[in-house]
Parts: sequence; C-alpha cells; structure tokens
Amino acid sequence: MPELEAAGIDVPGPLVVTLCTGNAARSVMAGAMLAGAGVRVATAGTHVVEGQPMSRRTRDALDAVGVRADGHRSHQVTPDDLERADVVVAMATEHVAFVRRRHPEAAPRTATIRRLVRDLPSGPGTLADRLAALDLAAVELEPWEDVADPAGGEDEHYVACATTLFGLTTALVPLLG
Repeated sequence: MPELEAAGIDVPGPLVVTLCTGNAARSVMAGAMLAGAGVRVATAGTHVVEGQPMSRRTRDALDAVGVRADGHRSHQVTPDDLERADVVVAMATEHVAFVRRRHPEAAPRTATIRRLVRDLPSGPGTLADRLAALDLAAVELEPWEDVADPAGGEDEHYVACATTLFGLTTALVPLLG
C-alpha cells in the first residue's frame, strides 16, 4: 500500500482499503478520517490517473471537518491491494460491482461504507468472521448505499461529502476491531 509504505507507518489492526472512482475525493477523505482514528488504511480508485495530488476542494473539505491528508497521490487499485486488504470499503455500489467483476476473490470482503455501518456487527468474533457472515459477495447492491461524488461540484458539495463521510467513518471505526 503506497501511503503506508512511503510513510513508514506500522499501525496494528486490520488493513482497510477505501475505494472510489478516481481516488481524488471520497476514498481520500474516508481514508484520511480512518487513519486519523488510528486505523491502518490505504486508498485507491477504480479508474485513476496515477500519481495525482488531491484537489484543493478535497483538501479544503477535509480542513472543514478537521482532518489532514498530507502527501496523497492517486493510486489505481491493484490485485495486490485487494489481496492484502482485510476489508475494502467502497464509496458507492459501482465500486463494489467493479470488485465483483474484476477481482471476485475480494468480493466477500468488499462493501459500501453505508452497508458496513448498517450491517457489520461489532463482535464477538474476528472481523473476517463477521464479514463472512454478511455474505457480501451475494448482497444485492442498492441505491441508498452510495455516497454522492462531489467531483465537478462546488466547494459546498465537497464539504457535504466530507461531513457525511466523517459521520460514517466515526460509526465504522468501532466495528473494525
């Protein structure tokens, strides 16, 4: 995972990969929020121009919710990323569908952030066991699961996305243990 290895970070716990389309807004925001809560995280996208910095709007939206993500560079998700991930946290159903199509071996560990917050029980049992019990590879994907993409929107769309993701990541963190 590029961010972790480059930063020399060794955080205990499960590895969470946050996934969106361009790895420029939603997955960056969610990843920064989870990392700020002490979660081992990497971010990626399904259709990425590799190595791009985050936009000013993404950075400003993170600042608005009190989170930083220094040094981010966009990263196209790879089979290795998905193999190493304990859980893949997608920002929308299209990202779950991408994993199911292109990397079916990771589908049982892939869900939208909204579905995980709603359905992932908080123990007992390991994260792997609790994810397996959800049968995520077979779950019907539904429109309510999507976190709206702020790309192309105004600053307030980015802040609204960051605010939404802040609430979701705050709810997700205790479920990952």
